[in-house]
Amino acid sequence: MTDLHKLHDAQHTLVMGVLNITEDSFSDGGLWLDPAKAAQHGRDMMAAGADIIDIGAESTRPGAKRVSEEDELKRITGAVSALIPAGAVLSIDTTRASVACAALEGGAQIINDVSGGTLDRELPHVVADHDCLYIVQHWRGWLAGSKGVNPDQDTSVYEHGVLTDVHDELMRQVDDVLAAGVKPERIIIDPGLGFSKPGIEHNLPLLAGLETFRATGYPVLIGQSRKRFISAMLAEDGIDEPTMAQRDDVTAALSALSAEHGAWAVRVHDVTKSRAAVIAGNTWRQYSAR
Repeated sequence: MTDLHKLHDAQHTLVMGVLNITEDSFSDGGLWLDPAKAAQHGRDMMAAGADIIDIGAESTRPGAKRVSEEDELKRITGAVSALIPAGAVLSIDTTRASVACAALEGGAQIINDVSGGTLDRELPHVVADHDCLYIVQHWRGWLAGSKGVNPDQDTSVYEHGVLTDVHDELMRQVDDVLAAGVKPERIIIDPGLGFSKPGIEHNLPLLAGLETFRATGYPVLIGQSRKRFISAMLAEDGIDEPTMAQRDDVTAALSALSAEHGAWAVRVHDVTKSRAAVIAGNTWRQYSAR
C-alpha cells in the first residue's frame, strides 16, 4: 500500500510518466488506445524509472472534443486494473467525478484535475471521501471548451502579470477544494504550463517563479513536457520544426531545473531522459544546500 504522506512530502523531485489513452493528444494520440499496448507502455515507463504513472483518457489539447463518460471510464478502469497489480502508483488525469471515483475504488492513489475543481464540482467531494492525493491545476479555458468552443481562446491576458495572477487564481481554487472537505495535506498544486498560457512569456515566468508556488506550503507539480512554448523557444534559435527528440531534450533540461528548485514532480512523456535530468537536479539541490 502506498504511503500517501511520504508521497506527498517527497524530499526529492519525482518523475511522473504520461500515459495518454486518447485518439488526439497532441504528441502521442492513438499510440496507446489498445489496452494491451497501454498497459505495456505503463510498465515500460515504470522500468525506466517513473515514480508515478499519470493516466489520461481525454485530450486537453487546443480544440479537443470531449470523449463520452462511458469511453473515459472504460479506458481508465482498464488501465488501472492492469497496472495496479504491477505495483504502479497511479495518477488519474480526469475532470469527471464518476471517473475519479471508479479509479480510486480500483486502487489509484492520485487524482490530477486539470480544471482544479471547477468543471465538475462533485470531484473534490469524491476526493474528500477517499484517501488519496489531489492535484489542483490552474486553467482558465476549460469551461468554455467543454461546451464545444475552442478551449485555446484568448484567456491568456494576465492583468497583474502571469505569476501574480496564476498564483492568486490557483489559491482561490485551493480554497474551494478545502471548503469541499479535501485535507490540506492531500493537496498538490500545478501552475498549468501551457493551459491558457500559449507563449514563452506566459510559461517561463512561472518556471522562474517556482519558489512563489512552493512558498504556499503545497508541493508543486510541473508539466512542461512537449508544450508549445518549448517549440517556440527552439524556433527563436532557428529550429522552426523541432523533432520530438529535440522537444524532449528541452523538456529534460527544464526537468533538471525544476528539480534543482524543488518541484515535487515533473510530468513527462520521455521518462528516460527526464529521469536522468531529475537525478542531476536533485543532486545539485542537495549539494547547493550544504
